[in-house]
Amino acid sequence: MWRRRTAEHARRRPLLAAIVAVVALTACASAPRSPHGDAAPRGASPVATATHGPEAEGALAEIELVESAPVETTLDHADLRDAAVVWPEMIDRAKRTLDIGQFYASEAEGAAAPTSLLRPVIEAIERAVARGVRVRFLADALFASEYGRTLDRLRAAGVSVRILDAGSRYGGVQHAKYFVVDGQEAFVGSQNFDWRALAHIQEIGVRLRSAPLAGALLDVFETDWALADPATPASARARSGPPRVRVKTSTGELVTLWADPKGWLPDESSWDLDGLVALLERARTSIDLQVLHYSTQNRDKSPFPTLDDALRRAAARGVRVRLLVSHWGAREGRHTRASIDALSKVPNVEVRVLTVPPWSGGEIPYARVAHAKYMVVDDHVAWIGTSNWEGDYFLKSRNLAVVAEGGALPPRLRQVFDHGWSSSYATPLASYAHVPSGPAAD
Repeated sequence: MWRRRTAEHARRRPLLAAIVAVVALTACASAPRSPHGDAAPRGASPVATATHGPEAEGALAEIELVESAPVETTLDHADLRDAAVVWPEMIDRAKRTLDIGQFYASEAEGAAAPTSLLRPVIEAIERAVARGVRVRFLADALFASEYGRTLDRLRAAGVSVRILDAGSRYGGVQHAKYFVVDGQEAFVGSQNFDWRALAHIQEIGVRLRSAPLAGALLDVFETDWALADPATPASARARSGPPRVRVKTSTGELVTLWADPKGWLPDESSWDLDGLVALLERARTSIDLQVLHYSTQNRDKSPFPTLDDALRRAAARGVRVRLLVSHWGAREGRHTRASIDALSKVPNVEVRVLTVPPWSGGEIPYARVAHAKYMVVDDHVAWIGTSNWEGDYFLKSRNLAVVAEGGALPPRLRQVFDHGWSSSYATPLASYAHVPSGPAAD
């Protein structure tokens, strides 16, 4: 949860952007952005499909599955690169702009600092500023004070930092974790900007190279960058291109971007929750889902049956549903546990709990947990997101998801799921023991 002291405390073409408000959004240094108006009503605009990425450069779009695995576990995969390697490489390629949206920023201190895998990332950002790249960093207000030192270091290096009070805007938090390089390359994943996320937490994300998809991400960033200014009207939205862009990659995937929350999107037709329900309704043989936690209740204790109902309908059709949750999401006495207990009793549904063992070097608060958020449907469509499966993440908080249909990625991600599912760290829910007390999950 996003209450205090949680685990988640962490040569794009010149484009035009829109502002659906009385004032204009802050302009990109690389190009002016002009008004296009509000997003069309849901269903009013056709899907725009680009068959390649940065056309001017003649490069094909790319998608790469990227992981983070806790040290001293066997949850890593030799063919998947680590975020700790991919992030600095991407940042070092930046020539003009680097735009980063994160829940919070937390670098290691004390004894953990010298070996922190976030340190090379921050140093890469500092090198980018030094060579003239315009760097912007957007963080949510919730942990901005508690983790202020990392943001202060970025400011001192010349990074423009803004804090978004998402609570006063959407009612939740800026929970998305992403960055965009030169409007051409981007990363979206479950990894927070946190040293723990790169070494002590199980995470999944994707690296994208596609100007249309990067442009869609920048619309989200520009919208929130503007909303971080209290003087910006709530109706402010950035819009740079057609709605619901899908991109064909060199490896065969058809990729699109979904986002949350409803009512605060540059393109309302790209709402994540609607997309998820439609995806679940299409399932014919299998649904493999991993999340930190799963709940049929919102934070105000009102019901949130939408995704649970869709999974139950799928199971009733004979679809095999497998749900893998973190041990934080299986604590006794919490609604998250009650939710998975109830779902596990449905025919064709099986739930297991993934527990990351402690580190031999001692306790690390808010770490050693399975934090990945992804799903594979029929071995053909993959959803890689930043939302836990609870209503507020879709209704009140900024989140993102990358959806890949066909190609090599979905079956590879299913293999990742199978690895965790069959590992010694996974326990069937029915035989899962009581979890010792610990920090609240998010």
